[in-house]
Amino acid sequence: MFEADAAILTVPLPLLSEIALPPAARERLAAAADIGFGNVVKLLFRFASPWWADHDGRNLADLSFLLSEATIPTWWTQYPDEYPLLTGWFAGPRADNAASLSETEFVDLGLASLAGIFDLPSDRIRRELVAARAIDWGSDPFARGAYSYATPKTRAAQSALRDLGSGAIFFSGEALYAGPDMGTVEAALAIGQETAQAIMAARPG
Repeated sequence: MFEADAAILTVPLPLLSEIALPPAARERLAAAADIGFGNVVKLLFRFASPWWADHDGRNLADLSFLLSEATIPTWWTQYPDEYPLLTGWFAGPRADNAASLSETEFVDLGLASLAGIFDLPSDRIRRELVAARAIDWGSDPFARGAYSYATPKTRAAQSALRDLGSGAIFFSGEALYAGPDMGTVEAALAIGQETAQAIMAARPG
């Protein structure tokens, strides 16, 4: 058992309702239902070489971010580092609809998407593949999703969750960031600093 003057909760929104909290904190927590929360599937493909750098006579060695209409639409490289690693990303309803896929099926989907984007046979890309990993955050029992987003009621909900009153429970994390970049690492860092400052201000000395 640990004793403290304050506790900071930064767990993903779907997990908050399963934590035993004092009545006042649980009353504030009801507002979390008005903050959007979505899923992401991320693919990590390590290849034997950066085969995309010289594509069809085009020098793509400085390719960093790629947006497409493929099933897995978003990809990025490690540029300016030269590691032969591609990261694929898709989110929202697309990710939810793919929840029943296995990791192998996600990998196949990613290879097919790259084949369509670069107009290459899937087998050609698969031969370059050294290792692959597919991460479905929605199926992770300790996350159940990946990022928050604003709904029409989100700003009011954030204010309610951050209204400390005399309580010792502090809700934090990117979902409570009131700036324009919810769902980002930058948002998590910013709200973390704000929460720390609020605790120090409430308990001087």
